[in-house]
Amino acid sequence: MSIFAVYGTRVPVAPSPLAGSASSKEAPRIAGGESISGGGMGSTVECSSRRNKKATARHIETRPRKSQAWDIRRKPTVYAFLPPLPPDWTRASSGGGDDASGHLSFIKDVAATEPPKRLHHLLKVLHARGETIVSPGSRQGLIPLVIPLAQNLSGGVIGLLRWPTAPPGMEMPIVEVRKHGVWLLAKNVDQYIHRILVEEDANSQNGSDELYRASSEAGKELYNKGDFAKSQIKNLEVYLLKEVGMFPDVLERKVTRHFDEGDEVSAMVTGEFYTKKDLFPGFGRPFAFYAEILLRVGRASEAKDAARVALKSPWWTLGCTYEEVAQIAQWEDEQIEYIKEKVSEEGKEEDIKKGKAPAQVSLDEAAFLLDLASIEGTWSDYLERIAECYKEAGFDDIAKFVLYRD
Repeated sequence: MSIFAVYGTRVPVAPSPLAGSASSKEAPRIAGGESISGGGMGSTVECSSRRNKKATARHIETRPRKSQAWDIRRKPTVYAFLPPLPPDWTRASSGGGDDASGHLSFIKDVAATEPPKRLHHLLKVLHARGETIVSPGSRQGLIPLVIPLAQNLSGGVIGLLRWPTAPPGMEMPIVEVRKHGVWLLAKNVDQYIHRILVEEDANSQNGSDELYRASSEAGKELYNKGDFAKSQIKNLEVYLLKEVGMFPDVLERKVTRHFDEGDEVSAMVTGEFYTKKDLFPGFGRPFAFYAEILLRVGRASEAKDAARVALKSPWWTLGCTYEEVAQIAQWEDEQIEYIKEKVSEEGKEEDIKKGKAPAQVSLDEAAFLLDLASIEGTWSDYLERIAECYKEAGFDDIAKFVLYRD
C-alpha cells in the first residue's frame, strides 16, 4: 500500500499503479495537465468576500477528494497496548549516541518498521555537533507520526517521519518538528549524514574532523573529506544539489537568490522544478512555495491554482500555516468546514453509501483529523480518535505507535 492509502487523492504523489483509477470528479488540476508547483515567498491576495459560508454543492465539487481505489486486506485483530519500554529508552541522553539500541528497538517493535541502516551513525554525528539525543518515546506534544532522535541547539526536535503506509522501498525522511507540522530536512538518513559532512568540510576554518570521525564507516562510504574543494564548485548549495541530493531549504534559497539578482525567469523555473512529483512525495511545501513565487510575479490566478494543489497534501507538510496557503487559494473556511463534515457520523455514512470501503473511510478520517490537529487545538486532543481510525482500518501497529508515549 502506498501513501495514497492514507491520504487518498490529497497526496500529490503517484507511487501506486491504482492512482489512475481515481474519479474524474476529483479536485481540478492546474491547466496543462500535470500538477504545477507551489510557492512561498510571503505575498498574499485578497480572500473571497463571502464570509463564514457553509459548504455548498459548488464548493464541495471543487474540493479535494479522499476516495482512492486501493487493495485492503483486513484481518481480525485484538487491540492491546504495548508494555512499558525499558528504562534506558525513556530518558533523554547526554551521552554520545554510542548506544542506538533504544531507537533501533523502538522503530522495530513500536513503529513496526525497519530501522535505517546507518541510524546509529547519524545519532553519533548529531551528538558530536552538540545536539541532545532524546528518547524515541519522548513524543508528548509532537505530531504522532514522528520518532524523535535529537533536540537541536535552537530547541527543535529532529526525528524520523513514519508514514502510516508507504510504498515499498521508501525510506523514512528526516524532519524537524515545528508548531504546525514538520519541515523536511532530508529524504533519508544517508542523505542527511552526507549533507552534514559536506557542510562541515566546506565551512570548517580549522580543519576539524570531529563530525567525520563520529560518522565512522558511514562517513567513509558517503563522503571523502576534501571532495568539495577538489570539485572546484565554488557554491556549496550547488554542490549539495549536484552531488548530495535535493533539499527544500536549498532549493528555496536558490529561488530567493534568483529574485535578489532580478532573474524572475530562473526563479520560476527553479520553483516549478521543486514541485516535480517524485522529488518530495507526500509533502505540500513545494506547491505552497511555488504559489507564492507565482503571486510575487503577478500571476495570481496560477498562484491560486498552485495553492489549491498544495492543500491536497497533508496540511502539516505545508511548511507554513494553513491560513497562509488558504489565503492564496482564495478559500476562507470552507475547507475546514468540509473536513469537519467528512469526519462526522453523517459524513462517514454518506461515503459508505456511495461505495467507499469502510477501511478507506477510517483512513481518510485519520488523515482529516491530523489536518485539523495542525490548525486547531493540539495533537494530543486528537490522538485517541486517530488511533481508533487506524485500528478500524486494520492498522493495529500504527494505532499502537501513534498512542505510545514515555
